[in-house]
Amino acid sequence: MSRSTRTRAGVALMGVALTALVIALATSPGVIVQAQQAASPSGYLTGVVQGEKGPEAGVWVIAETKDLPTNFIKIVVTDDRGRFMLPELPDANYSVWVRGYGLVDSKPVQTKPTPTAMTLRATNAKTPQEAAKIYPGDYWLSMLEPPAASEFPGRGNDANGIGQVMQTQGHWINSLKSDCNFCHQLGNQLTRSVDHVLKAKPELKTHAEAWEWRLGTGVRGTAMYSVLNNQGQSRALKVYSDWTERIAKGEVPPAPPRPRGNERNIVLTLWDVGDDHSFMHDQVATDKNRPTVNGYGSIYAVSAGHGSLVILDPKTNSTEEIEIPTRAPRETVPSRFPRPNRPSLWWGNEHLWSNPPYNPADPHNPMLDSKGRVWLTSKLRPNADPAWCQDEKNKFADWFPLRNSGRQASFYDPKTKEFTLIDTCYSTHHLQFDNDANETVYFNELGGPMVGWIDSKVYDETKDEQKAVGWCGQVVDTNGDGKITAPPWNQITGRGESILYSGDTQGGGNAPAAGRGARGGGGGAPAPGGGPDPKLDTMVSFSLYAVIPSPVDDSIWGVAERYPGYLIRVDRGKNPPQTCQAEIYKVPEPGYDPRGVDIDRNGVVWTALAASSHMASFDRRKCKAITGPRKVDGSECPEGWTLYQTTGPKLKGTNIPADFHYYNWVDQYNIAGLGENIPFATGSNSDSLIALNPQTRQWTTYRVPYPLGFYSRGMDGRIDDPKAGWKGRALYSNYGTHFVWHIEGGKGTRGKIVKFQMRPDPLAR
Repeated sequence: MSRSTRTRAGVALMGVALTALVIALATSPGVIVQAQQAASPSGYLTGVVQGEKGPEAGVWVIAETKDLPTNFIKIVVTDDRGRFMLPELPDANYSVWVRGYGLVDSKPVQTKPTPTAMTLRATNAKTPQEAAKIYPGDYWLSMLEPPAASEFPGRGNDANGIGQVMQTQGHWINSLKSDCNFCHQLGNQLTRSVDHVLKAKPELKTHAEAWEWRLGTGVRGTAMYSVLNNQGQSRALKVYSDWTERIAKGEVPPAPPRPRGNERNIVLTLWDVGDDHSFMHDQVATDKNRPTVNGYGSIYAVSAGHGSLVILDPKTNSTEEIEIPTRAPRETVPSRFPRPNRPSLWWGNEHLWSNPPYNPADPHNPMLDSKGRVWLTSKLRPNADPAWCQDEKNKFADWFPLRNSGRQASFYDPKTKEFTLIDTCYSTHHLQFDNDANETVYFNELGGPMVGWIDSKVYDETKDEQKAVGWCGQVVDTNGDGKITAPPWNQITGRGESILYSGDTQGGGNAPAAGRGARGGGGGAPAPGGGPDPKLDTMVSFSLYAVIPSPVDDSIWGVAERYPGYLIRVDRGKNPPQTCQAEIYKVPEPGYDPRGVDIDRNGVVWTALAASSHMASFDRRKCKAITGPRKVDGSECPEGWTLYQTTGPKLKGTNIPADFHYYNWVDQYNIAGLGENIPFATGSNSDSLIALNPQTRQWTTYRVPYPLGFYSRGMDGRIDDPKAGWKGRALYSNYGTHFVWHIEGGKGTRGKIVKFQMRPDPLAR
């Protein structure tokens, strides 16, 4: 983000310049940080899959080995003649087998890489139930029937059984997805059955009783039970028990289509990371603005539950895990993870991810800078902010004094193998780097309204966090004078975000403390009739789930899940915080629940609507001229929005797909091979990443068929070598579920990093 005003012509020229820049970066060895031109493994396996009636097209061939330092899996799809090519296999012994819709898994064949063609035998499933075992979770979840739209609004358990906060069916589905899917898949083997609950608790006799019990168990039991009560316990239990009872009686969902078109060109590589109860939130491979940074280098993931940085070296197929330090003694740093409400069926009363015994740093999100350093949101200290966060001598504290923050910032330098800790007054959640000369890194608060930043150049030069750290609240120009006038302001509060977040931020949410930003209680002098004073500007308090700086102007965009969802634009201006201005844009019907946010190189904002299952774009250039007082209800510029509903089966009795989109990402540099500025969403309920072509409205599904349970919270893409074709670029993601024991294989299974590549054809080697 430049700190100068740009014309549209200037923006267009900048797009050309950016293209030239990425080519220059890609071809300049002095710029590629940590690039290590290691030769790729040259082993391969090729052959054909023969079914009972001939070659099997669009099925997966899976090769897995435990001979390497960490478990390794390679997966490809057969072409229209049943042929396959498994490329770039390290020298090892592999178990090779076939999985496909309509089939049962084939008997594994043991082999080493060889040029001799293989014939793998596939067997048709004998029953619909046998075939459905490998269907993605969203297909099974589509059999769940939410309360009918006519049953709303909720009137409580003694009336219609639906929680009173559930005003519409959309509210209920929003809770199902963003309160339940927030932690894990719905529809996978463990969630679509209560057999294990009834076996462990023989005193429970019905599915409804089993659901009531299971929703209070384990480290997330307190939160799950709160969600159950919020939805309306009696009606929700009827929904869930009806679902699992029908499945237990043999009902199955419709069959998914097999991969087709360029979906058959996808190559997947998976590595085990972490342990059997790691909560691995996110991973990163490169600098978002410079995708050749860290070429051929390590992949970095954060283990929130263990307070560690997990490093995968894809060249050696090895991993390591490093504890992230805290500034305060670890025993004084609180954990956000509560004790089990009821014993876990898998872990008993073990307090998973607690402090002690686990490290309390609680990292959430990693990002790389141009130097290859890994920046993190991590916890340094107890929640109470240092005094300078309320000191009027600090201009940000003067306008927006802050009391506490549940998570701060740090970075890890792979060269020195050392961490640097940076305190912040605001609570950190997601972070994103700007493309400005100072590489400013922006943060959102999950439980508060502040947009914060660290000027990384200032910090590198001064090592002074008070000089490098800044923040702004969300103040709207409601008096229409074209600027933010000095406080006091009208103030509008209210959350409406997920009830889970209060626990996840551990006191990290911020409202302004006593100071200029809250002068007069934040309300200013009342206008005649008791409403907001039209002479004042207005501070709003949307808790942001994510944030992204624009590459074309001075703005930072965030998304708020307050139903039905909002985009918040904050322009820092020339002299923040005095010049910070906010704009509010509400998600239009039929969409709701934005979570992720990213932006393309033209400044078009993209957000995945997790609950209504849309990809939504917002192009501010389409807005009609807005003059005079700005609105705070989000009703401005409906013409800026475009909604694209995702594919897949829909929840029973509704027009809402059963998939869940935890986050989204824009492929600005054609790393995936589908074109520049292609938006991706996570198919967190469908074992996939999904890409949208906005011109054709067509979707490409990057499915992970094994192990079932791929639940992604994000992704990124890296160019290792721009001259190496498809082999020199890839997308990366990971199994980000809270509960890795939900993954196929059950307890003892580890999480995984996944590499996605798009070949020109299914036989490319």
